[in-house]
Amino acid sequence: MALSPRLKHKSFGDLPGWYEDEKASAFEAFRRSALQALKKPYRSGALGIAFQAFEPAYAEARSIDALDGPAARAFFERHFTPMLVEPEPGVAGLVTGFYEPEVEASAEKTGDFTVPLLSRPPDLIDIDDANRPAGMDPYLAFARKTPEGLIEYFDRGAIERGALADQGLEIAWLRHKVDAFFIHVQGAARLHMTDGGMRRVTYVAKSGQRFSGPGRILADLGEIPLEQVTMQSIRAWFRDNPHRIDEILWQNRSYIFFRDAPVDDDGLGPIAAAKVPLTPGRSVAVDRLLHTFGTPFHISAPRLAAFDAKPFQRLMIAQDTGSAIVGAARGDLFAGSGEAAGEIAGVVRHQAEFFALVPNRLLRDSRP
Repeated sequence: MALSPRLKHKSFGDLPGWYEDEKASAFEAFRRSALQALKKPYRSGALGIAFQAFEPAYAEARSIDALDGPAARAFFERHFTPMLVEPEPGVAGLVTGFYEPEVEASAEKTGDFTVPLLSRPPDLIDIDDANRPAGMDPYLAFARKTPEGLIEYFDRGAIERGALADQGLEIAWLRHKVDAFFIHVQGAARLHMTDGGMRRVTYVAKSGQRFSGPGRILADLGEIPLEQVTMQSIRAWFRDNPHRIDEILWQNRSYIFFRDAPVDDDGLGPIAAAKVPLTPGRSVAVDRLLHTFGTPFHISAPRLAAFDAKPFQRLMIAQDTGSAIVGAARGDLFAGSGEAAGEIAGVVRHQAEFFALVPNRLLRDSRP
């Protein structure tokens, strides 16, 4: 697989803020991917950054417990070459933010806790080109197994109206439908249980339909100006218009299923698509079809100051993905867990430049 021509060679001196960014925590995040790669290889993305080319960097990372900032920078400079990732024609690079919500939950349905989080149903089947029925939307990666064959799965509206009731799929119950929806959007949560315990849940599967964000829907309806759409403004609109919650949310047909996913270190985020706990401020979700998990990205978003009150110019590691993360220069920055992280994530929507750090081994192997 050849490298995409949309990757343009640069030097580390070309990367805004490269020498100012302290990279010890980025190395720690990269090392977690290196350890996970021993268990199962990551799939190579279509832009041509082959997973196998990471092995020299992974091998060294696995042999080191930690590095300070200067040593971490030297590690990345030794193993990688930066390349500008050109976005699709007519669009600019874009970063948004995501986080791990924390909400109160009950193990049982009660008068106050009536909104379930569901585990994966037994009739939900992974599909691809090998088993996709003729005529089924090629976007769909899941289907429902029936005696007559595979069909599109129930969507959000059908599920919330009871399509999966009485199957024992409920793993926890929440107070508010809007809280549950944002957990669906984020793909994970910390649940503070009414019995005093704490559980962490994460994405395990989805119904498969395309994601339609409520912010865009409300903007198209003239309810919130597009430039004012944030998680906070969406929540405020739902609070003021409780009678219209289903009307808006059911337009997003995609529905998410969860599993318990304990993480030993409370300072880390949930275990995400790359099978490692996310690192606040260092893990980024990318388009999995184009990019390879474990790839370091130096991201420059000069107008973004929400993370540390200075222009966002830091090294991130690709360790998650999402339905709304589509495109070569598109990323979702993990802000952490809880309300404070939500305040950061909810306002991140900024133009950005993406520089992929491409393994030197790949560049050597591709020379004629």
